[in-house]
Amino acid sequence: MREFVGRVVAPGTVTAPALVSHGGLNTLASFQKALQFGDKKATCGDQNNPDLYGKQMLGTALCLPQTIGSTTGGLVLYCACAMERQPACMLFSKPIDSLAAAGSILASVWLPDVQMPVVDSLGEELLNYVKDGMTITVKEDGVVVVR
Repeated sequence: MREFVGRVVAPGTVTAPALVSHGGLNTLASFQKALQFGDKKATCGDQNNPDLYGKQMLGTALCLPQTIGSTTGGLVLYCACAMERQPACMLFSKPIDSLAAAGSILASVWLPDVQMPVVDSLGEELLNYVKDGMTITVKEDGVVVVR
């Protein structure tokens, strides 16, 4: 078991299986099937991300360094939450970018029945330690417990 401490971007508590990306998450490419074509499991459609491509993101503790891609990133995250196709939480090793932060925060404020805790600045060691399928618990104060 290992604990990491980060900064809370969007509050909440959750326990979920880990899904790890060592490269940036292109939000539009990753969630396009879920948002436009009705994929209720949010299967990652980004062919340029070998860690995530073809894997179900719904209900996972998505561990990543950062998001990449276009300015639609925040809207994509908000829409994934609105359609209930979001990861259980998003855990960033680096500081979150303003677009992903905006989408996450807006979802937490405007969608009271939907939760997607977001914690950033967890450090590179998070991505070195966590493996797909490990159990992750996010606490309200930004502590992330990995089992």
